[in-house]
Amino acid sequence: MGLLSSRGSVVCYRVKGKLPEPVNMAVYEGLKRNIIRNIDNDPADCAVGWTSFETPFSPMFTESSFLFGEYWVFSLRIDKKSIPAKVVAKCCAQEVKKRLEKSGEKTLAKNEKKRIREKVLHDLAMRVPATPNVYDLAWQYETGQLLFFSTQKGANQELETIFFKSFSLPLVRLFPYTLADLECGLSDRERDRLFKLSPTRFTG
Repeated sequence: MGLLSSRGSVVCYRVKGKLPEPVNMAVYEGLKRNIIRNIDNDPADCAVGWTSFETPFSPMFTESSFLFGEYWVFSLRIDKKSIPAKVVAKCCAQEVKKRLEKSGEKTLAKNEKKRIREKVLHDLAMRVPATPNVYDLAWQYETGQLLFFSTQKGANQELETIFFKSFSLPLVRLFPYTLADLECGLSDRERDRLFKLSPTRFTG
């Protein structure tokens, strides 16, 4: 579910630090450097990058295309290829049969079977289209607040990695522990006590 969905999940982040001036250009350059690349007709099995909120399947940015009022809005796209194991096994068996018929041998060496499998995986990856997954985000620069519209662990990990790579700014996920550290004006003694806390289990 995305930003415009009637229902969905969201993770709140605090962006630590500031961008160099002019900030809009800094965001534009960071997005452009890490735009999602097309891996159809490519042996790669995964690609992660930024895409436009309005046209997620035609990734392109201008210097103002991500501006929506006080927010910068764009999307993280994760493209993955999935090749069923049974398809790989079938193609490998067919290729082994061809090799044996051609050579007249009864069996193939282990290394040759490995090379056949690698070639089969490469050829299938070139033909299988990637499945895109799009996750919207809204960044309010002045407050340092960022909303990411997915609670999936993998998507959040990819966001935190590519965000730092793009803008050289770390993200801090907001939950009661981090909110206490960031928002409550704790003294050094109170912060030390906070760091020593451990979760309490309410179920057996």
